[in-house]
Amino acid sequence: MATYLYETIPKKPGQKPRQFEYVQKMSDPALTHDPESGLPVRRLIVGGSLITRGTSILSMNRPKRR
Repeated sequence: MATYLYETIPKKPGQKPRQFEYVQKMSDPALTHDPESGLPVRRLIVGGSLITRGTSILSMNRPKRR
């Protein structure tokens, strides 16, 4: 199960959006409406991680063994 961050799309100008977290399976479709207010929502993309393959930057500073 993954936790997704959603934000409501306000109908009136100047109205602040409400952000909330929602736990759902990765295979589940994204929410289209806020379960509490019924307003339309968009899923926000936050965070992430960096995965590298091969030599890391830290190991490049070490002298090679002979």
